[in-house]
Amino acid sequence: MDRLHAYCYYMEALLAERSPRLAAAIPRTASYLRDLAPEFARSDVYAQLLRVRLYANSLGIVPLDRAAAEEEAAAAASFQYDAPSDPVLRGGFCFGRRAGAQLPFANPVSTGFCLQALDMWERYTSGQLGQPDLADLI
Repeated sequence: MDRLHAYCYYMEALLAERSPRLAAAIPRTASYLRDLAPEFARSDVYAQLLRVRLYANSLGIVPLDRAAAEEEAAAAASFQYDAPSDPVLRGGFCFGRRAGAQLPFANPVSTGFCLQALDMWERYTSGQLGQPDLADLI
């Protein structure tokens, strides 16, 4: 799972080249993610993969697999804490899950990735995403 996080950065670099290699890299990454997720899943990997899908689609590199994107958006959203009385956790996203159990801390980097990916997904589904700027990748 940790290597998938790094590999998602590689896929982001491929976006800048408009590389056709993304057509194989995106579904391969999704397959590994789904295979590993029952044992260990990271929220940032779901978010990064969703962002790459949306960018690749908007840039005309790889058509969006909507079903896979919906699944990744739902998975990323499932890591957000619902802790209205805890100012440390409120609105934050958990780093990950091990064997289905949520790890007990919010992670600011995971929160940033997930918020951006879910905002992009919401704008995509409402027809308002437009052409994203690669400079906006965090």
